[in-house]
Amino acid sequence: MVPLISLIGYAAAILTTLSFLPQAIKTVQEKNTEGISFWMYSLFTTGVFFWLIYGICVSDVPIIAANLVTLIFAVTILTLKIVYSKREKDELPKAG
Repeated sequence: MVPLISLIGYAAAILTTLSFLPQAIKTVQEKNTEGISFWMYSLFTTGVFFWLIYGICVSDVPIIAANLVTLIFAVTILTLKIVYSKREKDELPKAG
């Protein structure tokens, strides 16, 4: 039988990871990242990466799984933010 604390860890991992799925899907479908802060997602992605490293160091499967999947979502959104921001900047009319 799985200990209660592990079940709590898995539940937290599943819920927090799934919370990013709608944003990732919306960003990919709409190709729009205007409402997303570059700096917030940069800091968040870095934090998730460190949580993943921590999970690996302490051999905690829920932390590893949640942060690996969340890192994939966060890197996807951050990459799209960079690509779409550059594209939007290039499409702005030039002054002068």
